[in-house]
Amino acid sequence: MGDYVDRGYYSVETVTLLVSLKVRYPQRITILRGNHESRQITQVYGFYDECLRKYGNATVWKTFTDLFDYFPLTALVESEIFCLHGGLSPSIETLDNIRNFDRTQEVPHEGPMCDLLWSDPDDRCGWGISPRGAGYTFGQDISEQFNHTNNLRLIARAHQLVMEGFNWEQKVVTIFSAPNYCYRCGNMASILEVDDCREHTFIQFEPAPRRGEPDVTRRTPDYFL
Repeated sequence: MGDYVDRGYYSVETVTLLVSLKVRYPQRITILRGNHESRQITQVYGFYDECLRKYGNATVWKTFTDLFDYFPLTALVESEIFCLHGGLSPSIETLDNIRNFDRTQEVPHEGPMCDLLWSDPDDRCGWGISPRGAGYTFGQDISEQFNHTNNLRLIARAHQLVMEGFNWEQKVVTIFSAPNYCYRCGNMASILEVDDCREHTFIQFEPAPRRGEPDVTRRTPDYFL
């Protein structure tokens, strides 16, 4: 559900593996676009610099950022679980609104495509101004109405650090799969598993040991956060 780059020392390897798995198993993996799968964000938060450091030029960065334009923005699991990176948009009432998007472009600074990658759920009702400077905040009433209109059981999204790896708020679940975020947040990570009976299980995990890696003493860049 997005943000495969900018969040660690191995963005190139991570996104290369994911794309390779998609090519090898096209019907078994879906890679959604996150707000960091964009040209502007990756030039600020590390992926661009990583490509320059590892390859001496921006060719790999350009190849991947061109590819990011083709990543789908959302997905449906069994027509009941709506998956996306960020959140809802006041410009989107139905799933057909999203199907009609021209998604093959750089993420715009505003509008419904931007909202899907930047918005966050909120404790307050209605729509709010996002402190991120892009997208919106949306209350439980908004998500319940969206689910009802589109016959959904659940909205599954990422985008926000949650210390236990997941956060369940009524009909919206946030799943965060990066343990010890940016090498200093100390959080757990999780995966949401949905079985054949459509029951939900959260699988939590911690960071892998970093024995003998040369990056253990590397200073974590401020731009990771």
